[in-house]
Amino acid sequence: MVKQDDNLMKEIVALCKRRGLIYPGSEIYGGLANTWDYGPYGVLLKNNVKQAWWKEMVMKRSDIVGLDSGILMNPKVWEASGHVTSFTDPMVDCTKCHNRFKEDSVDQAIVINGKPGCPAGGEHELTPARQFNLMFQTHIGPVTDEESTAYLRPETAQGIFVNFKNVLDSTRVKLPFGIAQIGKAFRNEITPGNFTFRTLEFEQFELEYFVYPETADKFFADWADERLRWYVDLGLDSAKVHLKAHDKKDLAHYARAVTDIEYKFPFGWSELEGIANRGDYDLAQHAESSGENLDYTDDEGKKVKPYVIEPSGGVDRAVLAFLVDAYREEEVKPSFAKATEGPDEKRIVLRLDPRLAPIKAAVFPLVRKEPVMGKAKEIYENLKGKWFVEYDESGTVGKRYRRQDEIGTPYCITVDFEGLESEPQTVTIRDRDTMEQKRIVIDQVGEWLAGKIN
Repeated sequence: MVKQDDNLMKEIVALCKRRGLIYPGSEIYGGLANTWDYGPYGVLLKNNVKQAWWKEMVMKRSDIVGLDSGILMNPKVWEASGHVTSFTDPMVDCTKCHNRFKEDSVDQAIVINGKPGCPAGGEHELTPARQFNLMFQTHIGPVTDEESTAYLRPETAQGIFVNFKNVLDSTRVKLPFGIAQIGKAFRNEITPGNFTFRTLEFEQFELEYFVYPETADKFFADWADERLRWYVDLGLDSAKVHLKAHDKKDLAHYARAVTDIEYKFPFGWSELEGIANRGDYDLAQHAESSGENLDYTDDEGKKVKPYVIEPSGGVDRAVLAFLVDAYREEEVKPSFAKATEGPDEKRIVLRLDPRLAPIKAAVFPLVRKEPVMGKAKEIYENLKGKWFVEYDESGTVGKRYRRQDEIGTPYCITVDFEGLESEPQTVTIRDRDTMEQKRIVIDQVGEWLAGKIN
């Protein structure tokens, strides 16, 4: 059963904290709004999502190279890109509760004293909207003044554009080609929320794919389809993810076309990733501002200012979408009960694709006795060098199954006396989704898991 009520997000947040996926940031000090820490299982899940993206976008392709640019960059980068003057949101302040809100979050239908009502409720009054820059400002050096001003990057894309010439000079890439990177970005969002969907710091996986101008429309459509396929291939329900093209009048000043990949979260359809045709805006801006020649010269000596197609997604949003989509509450028979015995019980399970699951397999001794425990530990030691696996001997097997269900572990391996007394020796492997169990020869466990996980 997939729950679709208003409490679903609360239940997912509670599960994430209970099982070590995601914790509130700085919690012992009362927290810091809209900051989150990935716990032991959450960091594995997040890394698996990033690795799946990197494998698809870089490892499998000969036309894309990787990059890891700095979070701090010369402030002139952000002046040239337009972020210093244009990366703003219209904000309103409440003169009574002293909160600040995005203008588009104000409910225009609520009018108090002739003015739009405060989103916090009550008889509050809002100021006229004014522009608020979303970049975090910092300072470099011992003196805090205008000359020392720097910014935490609000996106990773500009690091790619300013390294365009370096990549051309140091590699043998030819149009069309891409530069990909995964990295942290920071935005001083005033009204973030919906768990990890919109936060002050976040990770992006971004590709800038450089093409001949006359081919841009084709590559733009191809990348939109390709990126949608990636999400579905890793488990998102195809009925809950779609492409949504931006209306021409809503495009950013640099964009020629934009299509979003949206997912139907419990709080509504929201963007996972945007695919943009940025034209030659970025390279042209940085060429003019820096004085560097950022043209591409083809094999015939012709100079071209490439257009760029940009698939830009949020790692944290992708993780959240995979969590939401995988979450199930199911009524099941107690472990080891026959179909006609015992009352049903509820299990919470994350049906994550095995490639994304934090823990690939858990190894249990059925009882805490030798030689069962010794053989279970031996199997665990043999597997842990290949995948993240767990050994668990605490509590009943049924409770151990439930713990692994809640973190999305696809397979549980149980060692028992029956299997050790057989020839050849066997274990039972339980499937997370079907809860069916089958016997596997112990020497074949690694090969069997590899086939399932990969």
